[in-house]
Amino acid sequence: MKRISLIAIMALMGIGSVAAKSSTTLPIVGEVVKATNPLIQYVGRVSFAKNETASFNFPGTSILARFQGSSLKMICRPMTGYFMAQVDGCEPFKVGFNAERDSVVTVAAALPKGEHQVKLMYVIEGLFRTPEFRGFVLDKGCSLVKSPDLPERKIEFIGNSITCGYGVESIEMTDPFEDETENHWLTYANIVSDSLNAQHTSISRSGIGVYRNYDGPKAGSDENMPWQYEYTLFNKHDEKWDFNKYQPQLVCINLGTNDLSTNNYDITLYEKNYRMFLTTVRSKYPNAKIVLITGPMLGEKESGEQREVLDRICSDANKKGFTLPDEVRKARKGKNKGDKDIYRFDFTFQTGDLGYGASWHPSKLQHQKMADELLPFLRNLMGWE
Repeated sequence: MKRISLIAIMALMGIGSVAAKSSTTLPIVGEVVKATNPLIQYVGRVSFAKNETASFNFPGTSILARFQGSSLKMICRPMTGYFMAQVDGCEPFKVGFNAERDSVVTVAAALPKGEHQVKLMYVIEGLFRTPEFRGFVLDKGCSLVKSPDLPERKIEFIGNSITCGYGVESIEMTDPFEDETENHWLTYANIVSDSLNAQHTSISRSGIGVYRNYDGPKAGSDENMPWQYEYTLFNKHDEKWDFNKYQPQLVCINLGTNDLSTNNYDITLYEKNYRMFLTTVRSKYPNAKIVLITGPMLGEKESGEQREVLDRICSDANKKGFTLPDEVRKARKGKNKGDKDIYRFDFTFQTGDLGYGASWHPSKLQHQKMADELLPFLRNLMGWE
């Protein structure tokens, strides 16, 4: 019997000095629809700076389309991460792009022939990833059709890991952060928006603060929310967001947990930066109602200080208003003597009776409770049934 040398075996296996050739995969079969197709709807901050590609990295960014045929695939950059998918309003499910070469994922198959609606929500933060949506693949001979108009109601949530959905799918409070257990779909923000039949954007990031990020220096962190807020993509400062693209009637700001979560904080600097940031938000959204919210995670002392600060900021805004550019003052249509459209809301403290998510974050049940608390307040405030 003829012997085969070890080097020959290694060569056959692609080991050692012989470079392994990448596999050649089957071609995509069907009608490819680019991400820039005008029949695709987006909700959230999306950049099209890369040719024919939609880039985003805020959780809650949504892609909606109506299509013909019996199946649907989506194309993303490999390692883009997780989406929740909902077809024809049925039970949502998670799809993921988590290997180095998995650029096409089946979203629906064996549907009845005809028209169908799909909603895809990016449900993680894209930390250490470069999320990109590149388009859909439809049945051969099929195409996209016009979707129903998006809801007229619009909300923006500005927040931290709580609003992101950090650890919401975990049931152990000692679990670390993982993309697999983060899910914005299950957060109070999405539940509230869905219940109100409203679009929503989530400008949120784990660890972010209004003056000091988690465990940052007492003097403050450079890359806090006010610094990041102006840009289309988090931590990418080459494209400023056009705030005219999305003008919400309601803004909910839930910031402060990270600023005050360790002892090394300065409550005066927190208040100063919060006032400046609130002025920025008002200048971007001249006629929105803005709600200043405290979250459920802080201790009694820290939460007490935060509530006192936000009460004072809200009261001052109601009485005195803001120093705003002339064009913003005109857009507010005479409502500049005192800004009565600033409001306050406090979530109740989490006690553990509903469990915890990862790193002591709100559990799925806690997020539902938060939504149940916030919904009546917002319904009454906005007159939205």
